[in-house]
Amino acid sequence: MAFDFKKEYKEFYLPKSTPGIVTVPPMNYIAVRGQGDPNAENGAYKQSINLLYALAYTIKMSKRSDHRIEGFFDFVVPPLEGFWWQDGGIGIDYARKADLQWISAIRLPDFVTLEDFAWAVTEAARKKQSDFSKVAFWPCDEGLCVQCLHIGSYDAEPETISRMHDALFEQGYVLDITKKRLHHEIYLSDPRKSAPEKQKTVIRHPIRKA
Repeated sequence: MAFDFKKEYKEFYLPKSTPGIVTVPPMNYIAVRGQGDPNAENGAYKQSINLLYALAYTIKMSKRSDHRIEGFFDFVVPPLEGFWWQDGGIGIDYARKADLQWISAIRLPDFVTLEDFAWAVTEAARKKQSDFSKVAFWPCDEGLCVQCLHIGSYDAEPETISRMHDALFEQGYVLDITKKRLHHEIYLSDPRKSAPEKQKTVIRHPIRKA
């Protein structure tokens, strides 16, 4: 049976709908950086998702190629994730989507090295006849965070975020969003297949002791 990150690491991918404190270990991702409204048809954000999934499945299906990855085990491709920010503030203004900057990402299994990543980029570009140069191998160490499962549309996230911030202050923490520690979302629902009010998203914010 394929290894499923969501099932094996429920504390990171399936949190409760009440805010909780968690320490997130270092992880490696494939990632694309960009700017602009994520809802724009054929925009940079949607293009980045296509690149990420194509590369993730190239790595997953490497078992059928001549390229052998040391320590490889079969896995379910982890969910899409997004790290978001805007210039001029630490919060997200949902009314200014055109000003959003983002890192769109998919987690990599630990056995994937830089050399394996480079092979996958070359292989995906050959098979898809597309340019994968925007995709990077990205190590991320989030550390101490507050997180919560948000159920509903993306535009309704501020209510959940407010509850998260109230909870962390009550427990003696303060928000620690910086240029390196960002607003983070993990998308458990496919927006193409689920109604906005039923979408499930993990929201995670970096924090530190007050």
